[in-house]
Amino acid sequence: MDYTIIFVVIVIIALGIADKLIDKKKGINKEEEVPQSPYRYRAKNFLVSKPEHEFFDVLVASVGDLHYVFPQIHLATILDHKINGQKNNAAFRHINGKSVDYVLCDKATIKPLLAIELDDRSHEYKNRKDRDKIVEGILKEAGLPLLRFENHGNFNKEEIKSSVLQILENK
Repeated sequence: MDYTIIFVVIVIIALGIADKLIDKKKGINKEEEVPQSPYRYRAKNFLVSKPEHEFFDVLVASVGDLHYVFPQIHLATILDHKINGQKNNAAFRHINGKSVDYVLCDKATIKPLLAIELDDRSHEYKNRKDRDKIVEGILKEAGLPLLRFENHGNFNKEEIKSSVLQILENK
């Protein structure tokens, strides 16, 4: 009988067992399924509302050759809250959950340059006005300009482009 083949088979089996033991020690189970969430979710049909989509299309047509336009961006994505001398967790909680409708970014660096809000009727409510003031203050302090447009149902490409470029030139 050829002991070389038996030896090779034993080594392969031993390596397989050792691999399983190492994975078990590290808490890795290769056959384990991804755990189920206790909640149920479904993909949305639309990322933004119809007026926000229409504005997005005009905004991209206006400045998309110069800048990337990202919709529905959370402040924690565009602002760094880790600043010496403050409680970072509290600073994060203060901006967590707050967002802006659009962010324009430099195409070369993807650096945020301008935040844009499309104001509809909901911005007339007191709680929304309070939230808007907080967001404006946060962005101003961070050095990121905020531009607001009223949603009147139609959007002028040239007015939007002019307003955006004027803010970016003065930045």
